[in-house]
Amino acid sequence: MADTAPTAQQRSPLAHAAERLAAVTRASAGAIRLAELPFLAQLNVRLDPKGATADDVGLSLGIPLPLEPDTVVRAGDLTALWLGPDEWLVVGRPGTQRDLDSRIRSVAADEPVSVTDVSAQRTTVLVTGPRARDLLSHGCSLDLHPRAFGPGRCAQTNLARTQVVLVARDEPRSGFWVLVRSSFADYLKEWLLDAAVEYV
Repeated sequence: MADTAPTAQQRSPLAHAAERLAAVTRASAGAIRLAELPFLAQLNVRLDPKGATADDVGLSLGIPLPLEPDTVVRAGDLTALWLGPDEWLVVGRPGTQRDLDSRIRSVAADEPVSVTDVSAQRTTVLVTGPRARDLLSHGCSLDLHPRAFGPGRCAQTNLARTQVVLVARDEPRSGFWVLVRSSFADYLKEWLLDAAVEYV
């Protein structure tokens, strides 16, 4: 039988760039802050939004699945993102994916529900600061003005020709999450660092 025990500590896609990202905050006097939020639990959930199971899943998680397009619901450590009419991304603290998966499946019973752990597929870059919207607008075609893309909004879009899930966080001064595929994280990091030069 093959030994499946990890032989090295898990390493995030942008662990090597933590100091370069932090340097932007110092150089911009806080106008831009870039940081990786590694290893967030991420579960892709698909089910009938009009069925009773959608309500049951919300109750089991303690957070309702948002039904309005491109919106976010947050409660405690959990965030649910609307990705499509029957698709959501549930994001939680690192290491909670098995618990979240179990809670969803336990209430699904025989209903057609798909739960896929995509935690290793993406990493999350936090972009905050007074100039965060300006920075992201350089590479994103969405209208990021707060009236159009304010707190509690999300979108699957392109940022610097990279597919991302962009989330406007709802806490004061909390900025944006940029969920990017791990294989594109380094490219996006370099683009963000280059675009931030204007503010340092």
